[in-house]
Amino acid sequence: MTSSITQGVHHVGLTVSNLEASADFFISLLGWKEVKRRDDYPAIFVSDGHMMLTLWATKELPVNTFDKNRNVGLHHIALQVSCENDLNLVFEKLISHDIAIEFSPELLGPGPAKHMMCYDPSGLRIEIIWPGN
Repeated sequence: MTSSITQGVHHVGLTVSNLEASADFFISLLGWKEVKRRDDYPAIFVSDGHMMLTLWATKELPVNTFDKNRNVGLHHIALQVSCENDLNLVFEKLISHDIAIEFSPELLGPGPAKHMMCYDPSGLRIEIIWPGN
């Protein structure tokens, strides 16, 4: 069997309607670091130390919001936490900051994995998952 020529994800680029608020979601609420900023682009690069997101500001307002059932594109991004307690801590932190929650931590299939779904300030659908191991 031939091995893949690619070596994993370097970064994911996401267009956001509120650049600062979306960057703050990852930095302040999830503990990510700002890697760099390009004011001329405009973009903010953030990382959790395992992956990087490039957040680009949309050029036009109003924006068309993504409908996961009707559009081709990013359905959601899933971010892994190391334990069930961290999943619950993230959920509580998001609730306390009025982040829109689609569903609270629940079993994924028969378990023991659990996940939750929320939306960043620009409406990006974010899953937080504990794989149960």
